[in-house]
Amino acid sequence: MTTFNDYQSKAKRTDKYPANFAFICYALGLSSEAGEVAGKIKKLIRDKSSNSVVVCDCTDKESIIDELGDCLWYIAMMAGYMGYTMEDVAFRNIEKLADRERRGKIGGSGDNR
Repeated sequence: MTTFNDYQSKAKRTDKYPANFAFICYALGLSSEAGEVAGKIKKLIRDKSSNSVVVCDCTDKESIIDELGDCLWYIAMMAGYMGYTMEDVAFRNIEKLADRERRGKIGGSGDNR
């Protein structure tokens, strides 16, 4: 089984962005890939919805998973650039969510809830 940190190390070998622009390229790439996920969902609603919950067929799931993998690559690169491992990112997020849950703040909006 591959850990987040193993993934990050292997993914780094495929990074071809010039060092002086890497961070901004990672941020733009993540935004672009997240937009591709949203676009696929939008097309599911447009093309396959009949006023009911959208259910992805196998092809749709696979294409969305591919885009999520691209998002993961950019997250791994950004984290590494800032000196963090993917496990650092995952742990920090779980801790943040657990804190919100303890305080009854899972719902709502805002960074500091």
